[in-house]
Amino acid sequence: MTFNYEELVKNTRKAFNTGKTKTLDFRLTQLKALLRLYEDNTQLMIDALKIDLGKSKQESITGEVNVLKNDVRNLIYNLREYMTPDKPSKDIANLFDGVYIIKEPYGVVLVIGAWNYPLQLLGAPVAGAIAAGNCVIIKPSEVAAETAKLFEKLIPQYLDNECYKVVYGGVTETTELLKQKFDYIFYTGSTMVGRIVHAAANKYLTPVTLELGGKSPVYIDDTVNFDVAVKRILWGKCVNAGQTCIAPDYILCTTDVQHKFISTAQKILKEFYNGDIRHSPDYCRIINNQHFNRLRNLITESNTVIGGATDESNLFIEPTILVNVKADDPIMQHEIFGPILPILNIENFEDAIDFINLREKPLALYVFSNKKDVINTFLTNVSSGGVVINDTLMHFLTDSLPFGGVGNSGMGRYHGKYSFETFSHQKSCLYKDYNIIAESLAAARYPPYSDFKTNFLTQLLKKRKFLKLPGVVTIAFILLASIGIRYFANIYGYSTYWTSFFKSQ
Repeated sequence: MTFNYEELVKNTRKAFNTGKTKTLDFRLTQLKALLRLYEDNTQLMIDALKIDLGKSKQESITGEVNVLKNDVRNLIYNLREYMTPDKPSKDIANLFDGVYIIKEPYGVVLVIGAWNYPLQLLGAPVAGAIAAGNCVIIKPSEVAAETAKLFEKLIPQYLDNECYKVVYGGVTETTELLKQKFDYIFYTGSTMVGRIVHAAANKYLTPVTLELGGKSPVYIDDTVNFDVAVKRILWGKCVNAGQTCIAPDYILCTTDVQHKFISTAQKILKEFYNGDIRHSPDYCRIINNQHFNRLRNLITESNTVIGGATDESNLFIEPTILVNVKADDPIMQHEIFGPILPILNIENFEDAIDFINLREKPLALYVFSNKKDVINTFLTNVSSGGVVINDTLMHFLTDSLPFGGVGNSGMGRYHGKYSFETFSHQKSCLYKDYNIIAESLAAARYPPYSDFKTNFLTQLLKKRKFLKLPGVVTIAFILLASIGIRYFANIYGYSTYWTSFFKSQ
């Protein structure tokens, strides 16, 4: 379908300006429709993922479809609470005022999805944008073509056609979209394209969330249960054939730990795929020939201790472990995004921390150790988007935790409540009435100015640590303070001002 992109955004903004997306009922209706979309078309989504990535039924359901269903259910169950204005604490100066934080939608937002989890990485931010009351223009990744076409077909059947629109296409279509003025942009993908999106957003000072990637390191020491630890690391690497933004990218360990890891890994990979991974229905394929060739060129025969087999006709790359890897090797220059796992040797955990900190901040950090001091040192001294101790990937599935990057691995966060917050502007609201006591306290702000007024306002606005007293006690305190104002005003010769003020009320 050919779009006039300027008209597309203009018409979507017109729909937003009607105000219909702002009501609780409308948002709930759309979220429930989105849930029906997932429930009615589960098999179609599984089939599309099989075509695009060779995903097994279990990976499709547990890693994509069910994640989306539960994400929408969470938003439906909690939306009323999320929409309720927050009431932050108040200082004495605002005791009689209403202090609120209102969550308002940005307006028309653009969500650009990724190909590696083409359902989940598009559907989750779209649900958050709907919950927050925005209109959404949805751009699925054309690289996962079957899934993109499925979104293009199904979204108009279930969601409001004026407020939610799908643009199918490639680089040209994305480029044209980015020329338009949006109120928020959410992008998931590579750091290189993330910079392009950020630059386009800067033209209109559009806020963005960039969910990018990077080289997520694994540190492992000799205190772990190797059977469990290696199983968790290999699972994190083999899911989706390593095409996961938070997949373990490389391992840092001593040579002794390396030997234990390799011997355990050989056994576990046989268990995972019954000794015949090439024909296993549980192992994904590389997305296309371009990515296949890039990954195949990273495998060096001299460094391979496990795996290394490839089949371009089937876009198959065997889970591969490399040793004797150096920091300046090609495989260490960019995110791997495939089933290749290099091991670099270090002497101790301090060396591992230094190695990580010399590079861009990772999206995820994985620490495998039973030493609390080691774990705490990593938590304190390594900056990363997220961290998991003694496991991989599982923080992504914990929707009570915000997910997002830092530095080169991204900006912003989402999942659960944080998706709603990402797509909501936190609007400050101070509500004042004409309360005589409040006005008497605030009267010192008006001209003519004086040292007395300055000193009084300084004391009134000074931050203090108060016990949380009952409202009646607090009001009594304010009344006494009000009387005190008049008393000290008389002493310091300001009785005329305060007498005239109180008479005027």
